[in-house]
Amino acid sequence: MFTRSEKRHTMHIGLIGLGKMGFNMRARIRAAGIDVTGYDRNPDVTDVSSLKELVKVLPTPRTIWVMVPAGEVTDGVITELCSLMDTGDLIIDGGNSRFTEDQKHGAQLAEKGIHFVDCGVSGGVWGLANGYGLMAGGEQEHVEAALPIFDALRPEGERAESFVHVGDIGAGHYAKMVHNGIEYGLMQSYAEGYELLMAKDIIKDVPGTFAAWQKGTVVRSWLLDLMVKALEEDPDLAKIAGYVEDSGEGRWTIEEAISNGVPAPAITAALFARFASRQEDSPAMKMVSALRNQFGGHAVKPSGHSDKPAPPAGS
Repeated sequence: MFTRSEKRHTMHIGLIGLGKMGFNMRARIRAAGIDVTGYDRNPDVTDVSSLKELVKVLPTPRTIWVMVPAGEVTDGVITELCSLMDTGDLIIDGGNSRFTEDQKHGAQLAEKGIHFVDCGVSGGVWGLANGYGLMAGGEQEHVEAALPIFDALRPEGERAESFVHVGDIGAGHYAKMVHNGIEYGLMQSYAEGYELLMAKDIIKDVPGTFAAWQKGTVVRSWLLDLMVKALEEDPDLAKIAGYVEDSGEGRWTIEEAISNGVPAPAITAALFARFASRQEDSPAMKMVSALRNQFGGHAVKPSGHSDKPAPPAGS
């Protein structure tokens, strides 16, 4: 294993994509003594003006880390790099690509003798200070060649606690996909607990309750710490709308659960809760309300969300 001092001035890599995560990753890798030339379309943060220039300034065999949005953007970057790089070079995709795309890219690059590793990265905007959790997929020799970079990015301490070579190409992003699915379920559980505490009039200190769970309890976690921080900054969450997007990885996790016959009710429910958050007036829940009114005469709220329910049917 490389130590941080041993890695100083032993590598020079490229990094494409200097957004919220890529910008901080460049800084963390540089702090470990590895030279990094970054490229981004934003002229205020880029080190070079084009991908062609990036490839030109790197020593051979080249290593380039790609940190751009998954899908068409990643596909376009890798296709362009394939035309610019040479046999023996290495591309690492650290974005949130789907594992099937990794396999396609790996095969595409292999035709030219360019190596490929996919790497799931967790840590978000806190990664610069705290380090990143890393999950890599690819051939052993290619993963080992990139270990100085992984060691620079991960937290201090035992490598096995923050880095894993999961398996073949695609395995790293598959593991990150499942990681994000678990994250959906954890966040939803905390959020539902928050709402339940808020709804009960005998509870006088909701933020303090979560704060008291940070040490000694079985639900303590970094997510809980972040929840406490959010409540300290905005105790009633008055500044935040209850609208939640999804990155796509939760959907992929559920698709894989269905494909492999693995029950995943908590993750599935968490994703559907996000869908529900985007509906100001859910058509499905309107129909549930209408049906309850039809068969049982249960009160319904008229359109416009008045607090006064309509009278039972037939009255």
